[in-house]
Amino acid sequence: MKAKILVTLFALILGMSGSNLRVLIVTPTPEMHCESCENKIKSNMRFEKGVKKIETSLERQEVTITYDPKKNNVEGLQKAMKKIGYDTKVVSDKELKKK
Repeated sequence: MKAKILVTLFALILGMSGSNLRVLIVTPTPEMHCESCENKIKSNMRFEKGVKKIETSLERQEVTITYDPKKNNVEGLQKAMKKIGYDTKVVSDKELKKK
């Protein structure tokens, strides 16, 4: 029970810290052709510093990465994509609107 309370308090403190997240949308080259391509990107990019969420779309050929700009940047994320075999073109990089 105490552990649950501590985890909740920690999450609240982090939430109040005012860290603004950014959303980066890139198109990968070569194109993603299947679920395996999507899984390769997701499973590797989730370990990059600051990455909070990764979404892929085969239909639109886009990778959407939500990240903390205090821990990583566009160039760092593109470099990480390059390590796993994908060059990227930035479609958008903007601040995530808080709800």
